[in-house]
Amino acid sequence: MAVRRILITGGAGFIGSALVRLIITATPDSVMVADKLTYAGNLDSLSPVSTHRRYAFRRLDICDGPALRQTLEDYRPDCIMHLAAESHVDRSIDGPADFIRTNIDGTYRLLEAARRYWQSLDAPQQGRFRLHHISTDEVYGDLADTGGLFSETTPYAPSSPYSASKAASDHLVRAWHRTYGLPVLITNCSNNYGPYQFPEKLIPLVILNALAGKPLPVYGDGMQIRDWLYVEDHARALYQVVVSGKIGETYNIGGGNERKNIEVAQTLCALLDELAPRPIGVTSYSDRIAFVADRPGHDRRYAIDAGKIQRELGWQPEETFDSGLRKTVQWYLSHEAWWRRVQDGSYYSGERLGLAR
Repeated sequence: MAVRRILITGGAGFIGSALVRLIITATPDSVMVADKLTYAGNLDSLSPVSTHRRYAFRRLDICDGPALRQTLEDYRPDCIMHLAAESHVDRSIDGPADFIRTNIDGTYRLLEAARRYWQSLDAPQQGRFRLHHISTDEVYGDLADTGGLFSETTPYAPSSPYSASKAASDHLVRAWHRTYGLPVLITNCSNNYGPYQFPEKLIPLVILNALAGKPLPVYGDGMQIRDWLYVEDHARALYQVVVSGKIGETYNIGGGNERKNIEVAQTLCALLDELAPRPIGVTSYSDRIAFVADRPGHDRRYAIDAGKIQRELGWQPEETFDSGLRKTVQWYLSHEAWWRRVQDGSYYSGERLGLAR
C-alpha cells in the first residue's frame, strides 16, 4: 500500500482531530496538521498522537497565502484534506465576517496555493495528488418532512451565514476543478457527535450542563430533525474518499440516524440517569430540559442519502445512534480533565502563549 503525506487544515478541530488520530493509529501515512488554533482548535485533542514520528504540526492561518505556499513546499503533501472552517451557526448569525473570511477567502487562498503546488509537480506526482474539501449538509438548506433525503445533486439553498459561506466554498472547489483541472473531491456530512466535541454543540452542551446542574437548552419546540453521524465513522469515510474516491465527485456522508432535537436531549438524560449519579432530589436529568427562543432561520430537517459512498466505496457506519451516544456520554464522564480545560480556557491560553508544538 502506498504511503501518503497528508496535510490536514483544521486538524486540531473536532472532526479534524478524529481524522488525524485515525490516520496515525490505523494507517502507515504521515500527517501534518495546519491549524490557526482559534477557540475551536484544541491541541489536547491531538495529544494521543502528538509525539508520533509520523505527526507534525504547524500553526497556520489559511488566509495567509505566502504561509500556505511555504507549508506546501516544506511538507510536499500527496493529499490535502481541507477541514479548516468556522462552523457554528449561532456564531455566524452574531458575527458573519469571520465566516466569510475563513470559509470563502481562506478556501480560495488554499485552492490557489494548491493549484500552483500541483502544477509544479512532475506527471506521476500530479496523478497522485488530491485536494479533499470537507463540507456540510447544511448547504442544501431545509428539507421538507416528507421522507426525502439530500443527495449529491440536491440544489443548494443555504439558510444561515455559515451554510452560505460553506456553499460558496464548495462552488469555488468545483470551479477550480473545472477551470484549472485541480484534482478535487468534496464530501458533505450530516451532524457529527462524539469524543472531543467543543461544548457549544448540542450533545456535549446537554451532557456538561446536566452534570453542572444547569438548564438543558433546546431551541424552539425541539422538533428540528437532524441525521446524526458518529465522528469516528465520519473520519473513516473521509479517509476512504481521499484514498479511493473518484476525482471531481461529491460524496454525501450520513449516519442514517434521524432524530428530533428533543429526542436527543431526552436520550442523553436517560443515559446520564443510568451512568452518572443524580443530585439529591432530582428524579431525572430530563427535568432540567428548558425550551429557549428559536434560532433565526432555523432549518427544520436535514437527512442524508449516503447510498453513493456505500455503493461505490464500500463505507458503512459502524455505530448506531444508541451505541455512539452511549460511547459519547461515557467518554465525557471519563475525560473530565479535557472538558474542564475547555471550560476554564486553559487549553486556549497555552496555545495563545505560543506553547503549541
